[in-house]
Amino acid sequence: LIACFRKNSNIVFHKKITSLRIWLYFQNKGAIIHLPVYIRQVCCCLENPGNSSYNIINNMRKKEMRIIIIGDGKVGYKLAKQLSSEKYDIVMIDSNEKKLRFAMDRLDIACVTGDGADAEVLKQADVAHADLVIACTSEDECNMLSCLIARKLGAKHTIARVRNPIYYRQIGLLKEDLHLSMAVNPELIVADEISRLLLFPDASQVETFVKGRVELIELPVAEGSSLAGLSLAEMYNRFQIRLLVCAVEHGEEVRIPDGEYRMRAGDRLHIAASHKDLEAFFKANGKRKDKIKKVIICGAGRVGYYLALQLSTLGMQIKIIEQNRQRCEELCELLPKATIINGDATDHDLLVEEGIEEADAFVALTGMDEENIILSLFAKSQNVDKIVTKVNEDRRARMVEDFGLDSIVSVKTATADAIMSYVRARKNSQGSANVETMYQLVDDKVEALEFIVKAETNYTGIPLKDLSLKPNNLIACIARKRQIILPSGDDCIQVGDNVIIITMEKQIEDIKEILM
Repeated sequence: LIACFRKNSNIVFHKKITSLRIWLYFQNKGAIIHLPVYIRQVCCCLENPGNSSYNIINNMRKKEMRIIIIGDGKVGYKLAKQLSSEKYDIVMIDSNEKKLRFAMDRLDIACVTGDGADAEVLKQADVAHADLVIACTSEDECNMLSCLIARKLGAKHTIARVRNPIYYRQIGLLKEDLHLSMAVNPELIVADEISRLLLFPDASQVETFVKGRVELIELPVAEGSSLAGLSLAEMYNRFQIRLLVCAVEHGEEVRIPDGEYRMRAGDRLHIAASHKDLEAFFKANGKRKDKIKKVIICGAGRVGYYLALQLSTLGMQIKIIEQNRQRCEELCELLPKATIINGDATDHDLLVEEGIEEADAFVALTGMDEENIILSLFAKSQNVDKIVTKVNEDRRARMVEDFGLDSIVSVKTATADAIMSYVRARKNSQGSANVETMYQLVDDKVEALEFIVKAETNYTGIPLKDLSLKPNNLIACIARKRQIILPSGDDCIQVGDNVIIITMEKQIEDIKEILM
């Protein structure tokens, strides 16, 4: 193709307005052939006329991870947006041409219209050369079948979104036969997140690392708080508790602070520590809320089911309000310890009648963001101590924080974080450290990454004070066997350590990338 371009003056470049790709049109014995070619690949070929066109494009391709996403829904679009911004080679498959056109207008991706479980459609997407296939349609059966066919056609790794509780319980039996690298249950991930928030009601967000041994919480500094006016160094000296403030958000301002930073009312502190040390900190700070005993859940979808199941085993009193009578009857059998109310959660009188004023926590999990926001605001007006709101649309989530609702959960964000952790780990599988866990914080402005150090390298065994970190990066925690270390300058990273990094940079895939 490039050889033709060099010799044939009839070739015309046309940059599509709706895409960041260039289409080459050239005449070949009267026929018009059009092929998508990346701008950077074309430029590379033109700037290196002595090299083989095939080798240049092949080398470019090796540097990129080729990912096929099946399903252009909320999760699929968010993944495509995030992955394409990190320069992965993305192809999206969906049967809805209108949705694909919307995605192509806004993202640097290729699209194929069709059923992701159709082998011919997968071949059009060049699945044989795919490093990863992610099936995230609304149908579990389609996702699992698509992944099976993709592996048979040559895809290296596959991830399936599996939401049905019955399927997910048996995923251990199916995983090997379906050749699945990973199965993601978005609703279970969100239920786990809400459970952590209810177990730690003082925090507005709770993320976990090292299999739950380290927690990263978001703590708002309220007006009149004893923390306001203190520098971080003064706070550490006063409480003498092993914790670290990793990031501070104040309005639109975000920073990774040093010990001289003085906390202000309106700050949101992101604090890393063990669960035990965080409990001690809240107790010493005098702001620890009582343990949650009574919980009202509005909406009995899959998230509501998983959450009620978890909270019931913890001994909490659970009341679920659901409008669908058939679903209520199902839950009565599945959740014998919970109280199931068949009614409209947006009915003010019903909420009052069911004791919203006595509830310790209120969780809004209906299928509509707007309903969840309104319900949460009503619960706030009734002085409910802990309110958790499910909001899937990113723009609405930012608006809700201005209303004083700070514990926001999102199914698509939780799913995207889980899959992005896997993608980063696969891309750097040959590196010195692998990404184990990844979370996007502060409206995606900060990333928290957990690495497992696999081999000796230029930063292992060296005191941290002798390692120069780039600005806006922080080594927050080191987990070594059963020991949790909040590192000082004399500590060092060793092979086998779990290392938690807080960074304002994007696309960090190895610890060495934050070093000068």
